[in-house]
Amino acid sequence: MRDLDLRSTLEAVAPGTDLRDGLERILRGRTGAIVVLGHDETVDSLCSGGFELDIEFTAARLRELAKMDGAVVVDFSNRRIRRANVQLLPDPGIESLETGMRHRTAERVSRQTGFPVISVSQSMRIIALYVGGARHVLEGSDLLLSKANQALATLERYQHRFDEVLATLSALEIEDLVTVRDVVAVAQRMEMVMRIWYEIDSYVVQLGTDGRLLRLQVEELVSGTGRDRELLLEDYGTHDTTELAERLAALEPHQLANPLDVARALRLIAGSQGLETPLAARGYRLLSRIPRLPRSVAVALVEHAGSLQRLLSATSEELQQVEGVGPLRARAIREGLSRLAESSILEQRFV
Repeated sequence: MRDLDLRSTLEAVAPGTDLRDGLERILRGRTGAIVVLGHDETVDSLCSGGFELDIEFTAARLRELAKMDGAVVVDFSNRRIRRANVQLLPDPGIESLETGMRHRTAERVSRQTGFPVISVSQSMRIIALYVGGARHVLEGSDLLLSKANQALATLERYQHRFDEVLATLSALEIEDLVTVRDVVAVAQRMEMVMRIWYEIDSYVVQLGTDGRLLRLQVEELVSGTGRDRELLLEDYGTHDTTELAERLAALEPHQLANPLDVARALRLIAGSQGLETPLAARGYRLLSRIPRLPRSVAVALVEHAGSLQRLLSATSEELQQVEGVGPLRARAIREGLSRLAESSILEQRFV
């Protein structure tokens, strides 16, 4: 488990796992514990006293071994308990802001070995996880579910608003009236949805088996949002879409609320250009909504036409000049684009 990120470690200690069951037993027994989730020569060099083991990991064994004052060393990747009742002697020069001896030791061992270390506080009745140089307190399912449901309600509102601005953008693309401001409005809502999604996903990970229904709700609500972001960046971006997505994700909240900062992050404007600068969609997003149109053909169509407006005005004969487009597919593309154009404009008129 060396160098695993926080998410992976949280999955290992989520409700429903043997490890979380063992930690909960320790809490209920009103005892403390230090559990090192990894075993190698570095860990052995920090151990003093105790006794060596090589037994299968179970929640009950972890609870019984934690009754002693020393730490328990678990080779978690192999599901084995290696040592118990050991005194850990990490480098005292490693910086730690913890005041309690058990927590300070756990943090230093984690930093020195690179393995996650768990500290169970007898007096405070909390489980603290040290991984990647950070401290994370495990919360109960009830509190996590409350936070997750609040975030889910917020996500539903933002997703609804995102769908509205995306529909508006589609209508503007058909009429060739898109400006930087319109694309930024979509990018802002999209990034907000993604950030709330990631926050809820962290709750789902921490909830383990208790978060299954929440996961289904979120997946149904935001399915396709990631793909929409990729297509939007392909339609208007002038750089690699991955780079643009990273630049957008790196914006601070106050920057995300500023249209100019978002436009600059997406490289939509330069110099003295403003938010009213006109833009032309390439057509990737609208083509993705045509049933049974392969991605490779959509890319070839965009490269051939150069813009959505040229695609909309192209005849069947012109479309057939693209490799992979025969008479039947050309007709399907023409009819599909026409239906999308009509529905997008009608939807906006009745909003």
